[in-house]
Amino acid sequence: MIELVLLVNFVATAVMTGVIWFVQWVHYPMLASVPVDRAVETAVDHQRRTGQVLAIPMALEGVTTLWLLARRPEAVSFILPWASAVFLAIALGSTVFISVPLHAKMATNPTAGVGRQLVVTNWPRTIAWSARAVVCVVMLLQVVRA
Repeated sequence: MIELVLLVNFVATAVMTGVIWFVQWVHYPMLASVPVDRAVETAVDHQRRTGQVLAIPMALEGVTTLWLLARRPEAVSFILPWASAVFLAIALGSTVFISVPLHAKMATNPTAGVGRQLVVTNWPRTIAWSARAVVCVVMLLQVVRA
């Protein structure tokens, strides 16, 4: 069972990592170029669609991360689930405290600078999810090699 949890954790993290890189390189730069008169409509649509796509992977990632902290596979180094959890906390904290307020600002009081802020302030999430993906791969390899 724990191997399945580890695999689901990796898949959810891989999805989030792929999405965050897409957002960083494609989506946020496009949002930064949306004319102010279309920004509210675009921001609201972005929030709705993003929530639909990411709700399940984010939930799975959270639940499986907690599970791995509580029931670490024997072959997995003690520090790796904790490192993974720290990277997730950075990604989610950055989402809640930086990205969500910027999206709210874009949906209520857009300016040309808000889109640019989204691009710049998204790097902590991008780096955290990327590092988390690496940690998940290492955990999987430790279990496979055991």
